[in-house]
Amino acid sequence: MESITLVAPDTAEEITVYVLEETTLNQQKYLLVTEDSQGDTDAFILKEVAADDTDSTYEVVEDDVEFEAVVKIFQELVEDTDFEM
Repeated sequence: MESITLVAPDTAEEITVYVLEETTLNQQKYLLVTEDSQGDTDAFILKEVAADDTDSTYEVVEDDVEFEAVVKIFQELVEDTDFEM
């Protein structure tokens, strides 16, 4: 499972997350990530808001309509996972 390191913009704290799946909707890239690589854990949907040759910037999807659309795609892609919202 691929891991990426996120850096909090306000504190510069580094957080390692594990990418469970990725998808693109309307030319927008989304990641389904978790902080634990195994077992039952919370997952988050991140949206890529900027990218260059070496780095990408992600934000947590907070818009309810956008979240519902993307979570439906992830539910189809990750069949062996139960999603609770």
